Amino acid sequence: MESPGRRGDTDARVEGSGGLRRSGRWAVLYDADCGFCKWTLSLLLRWDRAARLAPVALQRPEAADLLVELTPAERMACWHLISPSGERRSGGDALPPLLRALPGGRFPAAVFARFPRLTARGYRLVAEHRSELSRLVPPGAKQRAGQRVQEREQLPGAAR
Repeated sequence: MESPGRRGDTDARVEGSGGLRRSGRWAVLYDADCGFCKWTLSLLLRWDRAARLAPVALQRPEAADLLVELTPAERMACWHLISPSGERRSGGDALPPLLRALPGGRFPAAVFARFPRLTARGYRLVAEHRSELSRLVPPGAKQRAGQRVQEREQLPGAAR
């Protein structure tokens, strides 16, 4: 899955992000039908002890509101990160700011930011092979991951 076309991916402002701004949380828009995506997001949510990340399934109406400038195909093409100030990053471009929001994430964020093309290629490689990678994750781990993501989606201040 490629990042959506360069229609302002790096610094796009999101109109429907007022609730995120008030909560100070970052929206992480992910594919709820992808076990690997939920498992990976669950790892990030465990790292995020301060609950700064607000998962939002791309299949939910809130995602369409947050990504109104993208076509449905562009929305589903990759994951997206929306900052509390309303900036959107997608695909590999979202990794550095996401990591900066997590405790101890500044160094890995700096590494990914230093090599943006490599980060984007790495993201695309993983995204294009997520079905195969998902087979490596035990079903129980995917189930627990889905529960963790669902619990975090229920926290106050989620993008609704």
